[in-house]
Amino acid sequence: MELGAFLGPLRRSSTLFGPHTSVAAATSSCYVLLQPPMYEARTTLMIGQALGNPNPTGNDLALSQQLSVTYADVVQRRPVSEQTMAVLGLTSLPEYTARPLPDHQLLEIVVIDTVPARAKAVANELARQLILQSPTAPQPEEQQRQAFISDQLASLQANIQQTQSEITATRVELENAFSALEISGLESEMAALQTKLNTLQSNYAALLANTSEGAINAIEVIEPATLPLRPNDSDKTETILVVVAIALTLAVLTAYLLEYLDDTIRTPEDLARVAQTAILPSIPELGWARAGVPILAQDTSSSPVTESFRALRTGLYAATANNLGRVLLITSATPREGKSLVAANLASVLAEAEKKVLLIDADLRRPAQHKLFGTSGEKGLSELLVALDGHGPVLPFVLDDDRQDEMINGAIQPIGSTRLALMVAGSVNPEAVRLLGSDKMKALLENASQAVDYVILDSPSLLIEAAGLIVRKRYEPSWRRKYAVQVYERTRRRRGRAVAVAAAARYLAEATYWVFKNSEHYREPVLAVADTLMLSTQVDGVILVAGAGLIQRRQLAETLQRLGDVRANVVGVVLNQQRAGTRENSREPSGA
Repeated sequence: MELGAFLGPLRRSSTLFGPHTSVAAATSSCYVLLQPPMYEARTTLMIGQALGNPNPTGNDLALSQQLSVTYADVVQRRPVSEQTMAVLGLTSLPEYTARPLPDHQLLEIVVIDTVPARAKAVANELARQLILQSPTAPQPEEQQRQAFISDQLASLQANIQQTQSEITATRVELENAFSALEISGLESEMAALQTKLNTLQSNYAALLANTSEGAINAIEVIEPATLPLRPNDSDKTETILVVVAIALTLAVLTAYLLEYLDDTIRTPEDLARVAQTAILPSIPELGWARAGVPILAQDTSSSPVTESFRALRTGLYAATANNLGRVLLITSATPREGKSLVAANLASVLAEAEKKVLLIDADLRRPAQHKLFGTSGEKGLSELLVALDGHGPVLPFVLDDDRQDEMINGAIQPIGSTRLALMVAGSVNPEAVRLLGSDKMKALLENASQAVDYVILDSPSLLIEAAGLIVRKRYEPSWRRKYAVQVYERTRRRRGRAVAVAAAARYLAEATYWVFKNSEHYREPVLAVADTLMLSTQVDGVILVAGAGLIQRRQLAETLQRLGDVRANVVGVVLNQQRAGTRENSREPSGA
């Protein structure tokens, strides 16, 4: 997958990141600023006496580290905390932690409190209570025992020194002795003294092991807690950053979730994956195209939109090898994809190329051409078909200025010049809808094609929703993002940004749940409009308009399949309302 395609969902949902991040940062900042300042006090203890031993062993160091882990757990137990509260007269202790420093014989007690003096007192008292729980604690009986052992050690030390002196003196006498009897007596005395010395030294070592000198299971404070003068603000900054990071992560996940749920076609590449036919030049988003605004027939400027329809005209010539055919049908899969606007503008640019063009509004269900051109919609195709039903052959068309009075029932209206004429849909008549697929309509198109160069038909959208399976519009994938923005804007004006974000998120969750809950019906194929299918067999070519972000892949595939079933000649598919950037527009598309 290319990097641009991977980042596409993030670009299309870029509006999520600003509100999410801003609300998260503002909310967390307000929460942190409203909290009282917190002060931190630390007490550090040494486990064992390896630091004071000039020759510590690896076992001594390893055992001290294991003991530090045990004491870190003991200090957080109830006996230590209750004794600390009792001594300090507190009903509860502030937040505190005890942790051994990695690869060290050190234990650190950290107390966080709003009162600096209390934080210091609690840290030092916790350390003192931990020492009282260890063998290092100076109990009265232990003090008496240690005093007795100290006296015995002093006595043994004196005896050892005296015995060593006697051994030295006896050795000197032995060196100066000459008689065998004297030598034998001195050697016996030397052996006795050596045995005495060994016994004294053994007793001394045994007594020394019962003292705290060199003890491994011993605790001492090497750095007591001091009064903290500045509050600890690092946690506040960390809290804000974590909240913002979580908000960004949720925004990214939401963007990709919306992309996964949204199977609409947005780019020509999406179109090419579904349509196995010619992909015509795309039409950009018509920001100016609204009811009552002149279209290209009265706008000869070289705007990008104007040039895009001229490019569409050229693309049609290229796709048909300059054999475009005289009668073209413009349709779409669903309403509101802009097919009427495309039909009107295509007729305009064809007339601009010195061609006589007749534009027929055959969408008797939702006529739009009379609104786009600003003409009367009272008399048109509907009245003409009813009048011709059962009245012989259709008379030939004449589109010259001096013979406009001969136009059939005045149904054709010239637009600007004689090169472009318009036949509006007329009034809604069920009988006329039935006659769209009749021989009268076929004869009408044949006669019209002989009088002009091109006949452009604006037909109804091909697909309608089946009864009982109507999907509410606000849950359609192509409309979810737009409605979420509308919910956000309405709520923001009334109740603020934070509530607006929550309301938009609630709507997205509701829409997503509804789609999944009704996914079985939601995927059902829809019904095809019969008159559009019949008209597609009476024309030389069909141009299918696909609204960018408005049509789903399954709908486009269904439309092409329906047209293929009746052997309609699909000239190509044009992507309409393609957005120049990635920012979604919240308004409804213009045209039918």
